[in-house]
Amino acid sequence: MTTSAHLVLEDGSAYRGFAFGDVSRLAHGEVVFNTSMTGYQEILTDPSYAGQIVVPTYPLIGNYGVNRDDHESRRIQVSGFVVREHCEAPSHPLSEMTLDEFLESQGVLGISGVDTRAITRRLRTRGVMMGAIAVNESPADALARLRGLPTYEGTDFVRAVSTAAPYPWSQPLPGEAAPAERLRVLVSDCGLKYNILRNLRSRGCEVIAYPASTSADALLEMEPDGVLMSPGPGDPELLDYAVATAKGLIGRVPIMGICLGNQILARAFGGRNYKLKFGHRGGNHPVKEIASGRVHVTAQNHGYAVDPDSLPSEVEVSHVNLNDGTVEGLRHRSLPIMSIQYHSEASPGPRDNEYLFDRFIDMIEDGGR
Repeated sequence: MTTSAHLVLEDGSAYRGFAFGDVSRLAHGEVVFNTSMTGYQEILTDPSYAGQIVVPTYPLIGNYGVNRDDHESRRIQVSGFVVREHCEAPSHPLSEMTLDEFLESQGVLGISGVDTRAITRRLRTRGVMMGAIAVNESPADALARLRGLPTYEGTDFVRAVSTAAPYPWSQPLPGEAAPAERLRVLVSDCGLKYNILRNLRSRGCEVIAYPASTSADALLEMEPDGVLMSPGPGDPELLDYAVATAKGLIGRVPIMGICLGNQILARAFGGRNYKLKFGHRGGNHPVKEIASGRVHVTAQNHGYAVDPDSLPSEVEVSHVNLNDGTVEGLRHRSLPIMSIQYHSEASPGPRDNEYLFDRFIDMIEDGGR
């Protein structure tokens, strides 16, 4: 039995489809699209998508089911899920449940049977916007409800997704043995994916994740060899507490920033961030490393970017996006600090950029305490 539903955008456009997942719920958030062809489970559990309704551009979602090993956090993080077609009979030896069952088990509403190409074209033309998935509610009523809800830009989602207490991580990348722990790396959890922790552990690091609100002094008391500022959701201009932590670490310990961590470090050096029209989300974004001239295909998920003209002279742009020229990485000219706007840990996406974790380890060993 199918239940009629609508996706309603803040500009008044509406797309009729059928509800799946937890049909007793309502969903609202910033509507964004992702161009990855696979990896829907990793996308659903990526904390960077908190507060967002995600629209995969690939038309068939759920065909290989859901398993216990591909989570990138402890739960589904998206506010809602919009697909052209969800597969009700997945085929994969590791599959444990369908996409429908996965969403329902965690209280997340989805909508299928909509024209995701039309939605994507609208977002590319007009920019991302707030939206709602309505069940047993007219589009007009859903739009009126949406206009009374908080905006994405005005909400600090990091506090909602960050860990409440520190925890150690012992699991390496799948298929690899955990080497002896020779370096201690602390991760400021603004909304990290587990694959960041796996990559660090596979490189001989003792890895401990800390709440994003943890102060620099508290982190330094643990005598880390390096600190990683993690990805996460939302507007970096709301994160004064994370910026204060970054400022307190600069010059005292090697630092790597990923995605939101890149934007936080930019702010710590006095830089500014701005919102992109429709962001970068997917596994096929070309990025050029300026020093080497090499081009890498990268996994990305961000709606904000660093303004290069706002950076001080001691910070240089190390990587640029070849699609739109935006900043994709920063490097301090004298201190052991590096950051990237894309996801070196992938999940989903190409693994070509895991070498950046090796570069971070080399930076710690060359310029650490």
